[in-house]
Amino acid sequence: MWLLDQWAERHILDAQMKGDFDNLPGSGAPLILDDDSHVAPELRAGYRLLKNAGCLPPELEQRKEAVQLADLLKGIREDDPQYAEVSKRLTLLELKLRQAGISTDFLHGDYANQLMRKMEE
Repeated sequence: MWLLDQWAERHILDAQMKGDFDNLPGSGAPLILDDDSHVAPELRAGYRLLKNAGCLPPELEQRKEAVQLADLLKGIREDDPQYAEVSKRLTLLELKLRQAGISTDFLHGDYANQLMRKMEE
């Protein structure tokens, strides 16, 4: 890897000398780095690639789907045939999340209700 490092450094220095890096968008602005200190060093590159590709871990994907189902359920009347199906899917997903050790309080609006009470005081 030492030869590859030298080769890369040489090309970077050549580009700097030619001015290839001058006037790039965001030049001089501080970098906004993600805090990935909770991720093992050998996994950081892979996690960053997946994040940049828009992939979510399965538990977050399930959480996102549960929120979408809850929102959908709010817009359906209880006598609608779809209501029972969506409600059943949401209940099953909520059970899966709980088994994975993820709190499902976000589905029941507890936080929103508490926030509204605080704002009304």
